[in-house]
Amino acid sequence: MSDIKVTDELNHKLNKIKLLVMDVDGTLTDGTMYYSKSGEELKKFSTRDGMGITLLRKNDIESAIITSEYSQISEQRAMKLRIEHVVLGSRNKTESLIDLSKKLSLELNEIAFIGDDINDEHVMNIVGVSACPADATKSIQQIADYICTSNGGNGAVREFIEAILKSQNKTISLTENW
Repeated sequence: MSDIKVTDELNHKLNKIKLLVMDVDGTLTDGTMYYSKSGEELKKFSTRDGMGITLLRKNDIESAIITSEYSQISEQRAMKLRIEHVVLGSRNKTESLIDLSKKLSLELNEIAFIGDDINDEHVMNIVGVSACPADATKSIQQIADYICTSNGGNGAVREFIEAILKSQNKTISLTENW
């Protein structure tokens, strides 16, 4: 991750974050879907993004996934990363996010969201901080508070996580026995 200058205003917003919500396709993945001859779907995830999610958990910041796709692969990835809050097949991400905020007793300004395409636009407009990968659609880049230098599936989530942790003066390291 390159060191991006974060404005004082953005730093103030990042400092309030208690939950990071992520889209999957194009954000946690590069947006490519592979299909085998038998129809099995495959996706590529970044291990660096996964370690970033571990860093969030170790620093008492929750993570969640809200995606419009219903994918067992996404569900399995969430389980592996110990992401407790997963909404698959959401057709209204704003409603899904508001339900999650109520469940966790969080204000919307305590939630960050990272997404990459037009189905993320509405939810990005209501959270405390919105972010997108470098290769997000132009319309999403125009509304994002933070545009990562990394592409989706290639460290964008990790980059955003590190920005959150740095703003909160939290550690970006693990003990030997993590």
